[in-house]
Amino acid sequence: MMFHAHALLFDNDGTLVSSLESVERCWTRWAQEYGITAEQFRRVALHGRPAAEIVADLLPARLVPEAVARVEQLEVEDVPGGGVRLLPGTRDFLDLLPADRWAVVTSATRRLAEARLDAVGIVPKTLVAADDITRGKPDPEPYLLAARQLGVDPAHCVVFEDAPAGLQAGRAAGMTTVALATTHRAEELDADLVVRDLSALSALVTEAGVEISVRD
Repeated sequence: MMFHAHALLFDNDGTLVSSLESVERCWTRWAQEYGITAEQFRRVALHGRPAAEIVADLLPARLVPEAVARVEQLEVEDVPGGGVRLLPGTRDFLDLLPADRWAVVTSATRRLAEARLDAVGIVPKTLVAADDITRGKPDPEPYLLAARQLGVDPAHCVVFEDAPAGLQAGRAAGMTTVALATTHRAEELDADLVVRDLSALSALVTEAGVEISVRD
């Protein structure tokens, strides 16, 4: 299977990097501070959504700004502790791409996203974060904004995601979707292509764009 794209749009956590250990530590501490129970967490969709939306589902509106700032502080401070690592294939795949052909589109705040990316030596020329949009994934707004910033028709973009919410956002934006089975089982992921991680893919850059194919 092969896809042709003019731009490649990558989710960050669970797609380029793994931050699960850090996320679990920080959100567990945050929940304890705000009296959130495990049962309350189970009722809320967590992965792939902006922290502000998750917090708004769990706490009264008057507490949301302070609580969002607190969880961001915990997560940023946790980055140097080693809770963030590159996922297989990330470095090799990104190294093949010109800087103006790809972007990171994350549900994290810009401060947190940059801290995590910097920790593993990834510096995207284009980054769309939670601060830049009004509606997070599964709404298509983040991916449509990234396409505009790169100057590419959404129909010529390929989205790389690990979470159902992000894949839904990519489809709603009219983009081709590639799912990485890093945080969910393959059968849980609805995409044009499902692979284990970026190490399963190769990219060939041409004057017309980027050809993405599955390694033999």
